[in-house]
Amino acid sequence: MRFGKIEENEKTVEFDLNLKCSKCKKKVPGGMKSGIKYFKTKEFNKEIEEFQKTYLCGICRDKKRSQNKNKLN
Repeated sequence: MRFGKIEENEKTVEFDLNLKCSKCKKKVPGGMKSGIKYFKTKEFNKEIEEFQKTYLCGICRDKKRSQNKNKLN
């Protein structure tokens, strides 16, 4: 998954995150890519921290979407 800012023709850095769903706590693959200029900046670290706190696995994300869709109908 691409994360953060990647400029055109910029080299990328591949890294793994210890990702768990914030709802069901299931461990999910955390292979990520980011631009080399953005990688390990303060902004990057804040964004990663927030991403890990709010990440939903595919199953929980789909449940949330279907619940929101039902509320609209």
